Amino acid sequence: MRYVILGTAGHIDHGKSSLVKALTGIDPDRLKEEKERGITIDLGFADLTYPDGLTVGIVDVPGHERLVRNMLAGAGGIDLVLLVIAADEGIMPQSREHLAICNLLKIKSGLIAVTKADLAEKEWLDLVTDEVKGFVKGTFLEGAEVIPVSAKTGFNLDLLKETIREIALKVEPKPVREIFRLPIDRVFTMKGFGTVITGTVVSGTLSVDEAVEIQPSGLSTKVRGLHSHGKPIRTAYAGQRVAINLQGVNKEELSRGDVAVTPEAVVPSKIMDARLELLADAPAVKSKSLVHLHITTSETIARVVLYDREELKPGESCYCQLRLEGPVVALSGDRFIVRRFSPVITIGGGTILDPSPERRRRKDSTADLEVLEREGLPEKIAIKAKKAGMRGLNAHSLTGWIKAEIPATEESLAMLESRRVVVRLNDTLFHREVYEGLSRSITETLAAFHKKNPLTPGMPKEELRAQMRIRQEIWASWLGSMETVAVDRDVVRLKSFKAASAGSSEASSKILSGLEKARFQPPAKEEISETLAMPQKTMTDMLRLMSAEGSLVRINDSLYIASSVYGEMISLLRAFFSKKQEMTVAEFRDLLGTTRKYALPFLEYLDSHGVTLRVGDVRKSLLK
Repeated sequence: MRYVILGTAGHIDHGKSSLVKALTGIDPDRLKEEKERGITIDLGFADLTYPDGLTVGIVDVPGHERLVRNMLAGAGGIDLVLLVIAADEGIMPQSREHLAICNLLKIKSGLIAVTKADLAEKEWLDLVTDEVKGFVKGTFLEGAEVIPVSAKTGFNLDLLKETIREIALKVEPKPVREIFRLPIDRVFTMKGFGTVITGTVVSGTLSVDEAVEIQPSGLSTKVRGLHSHGKPIRTAYAGQRVAINLQGVNKEELSRGDVAVTPEAVVPSKIMDARLELLADAPAVKSKSLVHLHITTSETIARVVLYDREELKPGESCYCQLRLEGPVVALSGDRFIVRRFSPVITIGGGTILDPSPERRRRKDSTADLEVLEREGLPEKIAIKAKKAGMRGLNAHSLTGWIKAEIPATEESLAMLESRRVVVRLNDTLFHREVYEGLSRSITETLAAFHKKNPLTPGMPKEELRAQMRIRQEIWASWLGSMETVAVDRDVVRLKSFKAASAGSSEASSKILSGLEKARFQPPAKEEISETLAMPQKTMTDMLRLMSAEGSLVRINDSLYIASSVYGEMISLLRAFFSKKQEMTVAEFRDLLGTTRKYALPFLEYLDSHGVTLRVGDVRKSLLK
């Protein structure tokens, strides 16, 4: 099966809807007002099915100048254009505007129908045909088939059908291996079914009972049923016109311009970097001007900030930033149309280059945008990771950031990782320059810390993380990826670093000697620091290192005793508990020949280390 979307284009009352009805037997004008007034007001839909399995879904658009916004809602997903020009009127204003829109959307193929041929002589038809050929020169329709037809008499309808088929078979199929994306063009309710949305599947697939997400609202729902061209289907594919029956969603929660997508695949944005091009006959656009922005079926107001100039002149193009009034779903590579804020006329369009750009000043380089516009998928991913900087780039987000098939994105990412262009930590990507730069900073910070604190085993891990401003969730992975560092519980050190030994220093000898003499009435850390004229931080490091090496026992942050004295304490306790089962604080104080000031912290230490057990006001032995 092949699915192709054809869109009509042309001026009001040139017979677009009548021609669609004559081709398909389906009247695309579904609204009562349309039938009463005889004009197309909103999008209409029909389908043309061929025996070989080709189905051409037709989107019939309104031709009135005041309804171009509705025309644009249907133009985003079309593969080929049927430009309709009436033989009795020839080229008219919306003939020009619709063709310009299709050209800006980079639609690649189509054909032209000169309608109402029954109202014109052959010579006149020949003149109109020549005029049309000149009109489309320089556009994607240059050299396209021009077929005079009559919906009334059936003249050349079979030829038009066959020509549509030939062109449709050459259309490149929409990608099915991308995320599912369906820009919504209609929302309605059906009795017995509930809320239904319709649109053209621009990428991916979706099946009955699958979860789907509506953006930009983030509404989560499930597919109750799928229909395409009036028939129930199990799976919808890219290129199909589809109606989706949604579970548990009210019509009022949805609107044209929303997008049904794979859950958690895309992030709506209000700021986008783009390439903007103006039509040759458009008015100039000044930086920071307001415009109407159309992307797929959505419309919003946007402010255009030009990057390298104050004004964009007719026929020119440049890089810009679009700052939107409301969030919109777009991928890198999507086309858009801009219309003047007032009076509302089509003035240009372009390509979204980055739908979620990093902060940028107008004078900053646009070299990254040149990569996003011109280079291949690996280079685009690499530059996106580079611009993300220390924040990193979520690998999963790539499939909802750029128009590319998921396998191609995965292959590009694997290649970038194998070449160390990017480094993956958990599911976050960092450009090599960012990763190496920060890893170098970590190494330098640790080296400086070790130099300043030679007695300290390492830098507190959380202190280093805060200094480096690395997110908590990737911190362990970052340290684990570095060959130069080692993590010892809560501290980080360079693998080449070893804390200086306290055992051989003169200061440590004095500390140990003093504490051995003091026995069970040791001076506090602050007193030792003052006595030895040593800075308190240095003293703290020295005492901790001596404790780690085993010459001292740390009772609390301020109190240390010599290990030999602690050993004597344990011996005294063993002797005491060999005669009595319980010991009071006073008995312990007298046993050591010390004061209550020291006895209490000693007992707390013994309790916490499983040497004694406090029961009320007495201690019992846990010694083995």
